[in-house]
Amino acid sequence: MKVKIAPSILSADFSCIGEEIKNISAFDVDYIHLDVMDGSFVNNITFGPKFIADARKYTDKPFDTHLMIEKPWKYIERFAKAGSNIITVHYEACKNKVKETLFLIKSFGCKCGLVIKPDTKVSKIKKYIPLCDMVLVMSVYPGFGGQAFIESTLNKINEVRKIVDASGKDIEIEIDGGVNRDNIKKIKEAGANVIVAGNSVFSAKDRGETIDYFKNC
Repeated sequence: MKVKIAPSILSADFSCIGEEIKNISAFDVDYIHLDVMDGSFVNNITFGPKFIADARKYTDKPFDTHLMIEKPWKYIERFAKAGSNIITVHYEACKNKVKETLFLIKSFGCKCGLVIKPDTKVSKIKKYIPLCDMVLVMSVYPGFGGQAFIESTLNKINEVRKIVDASGKDIEIEIDGGVNRDNIKKIKEAGANVIVAGNSVFSAKDRGETIDYFKNC
């Protein structure tokens, strides 16, 4: 299955982040994945809207902004105006405001998505999937890059794929965490069609060849 690739700049060299974004955008990538962490919802802190606005100067690739933050609805407008094209929020962070938050993202002209952690069941988000443009299944525990892929995630991807196919809607299924050459074929077979790749791309000797392999293997 042909997939889209979304390199995660969490694995880039932040001392020259503009050049890193320009470099990765020159390859056959579809999105730039931006991991926003607040130090509360996850045990790490990354960056906010200003970083995204500054990064926008270096590429015209769509920004796939993954909010790992508490009360995400409070910040949607800022991330949309900073240049995000897709905004995904965690089911676990939205509590009773899932539908409201998804609609809010749409109201600012962005595509919306829902994210689940490895220990959240797909059944929890089943009723919300038809409202989404994207469903992101985490294959590591959110917070830090470089973690090992959790194999049971493949079953979740397959579950989401069945729900999406039954809905008849064009909803992308994204996977994030631990993707590499050893598991990419299984991930695609399970039904994911957007691949977030961090270390496996940014640490590669030949980034372009790695991206091509993920897309076409």
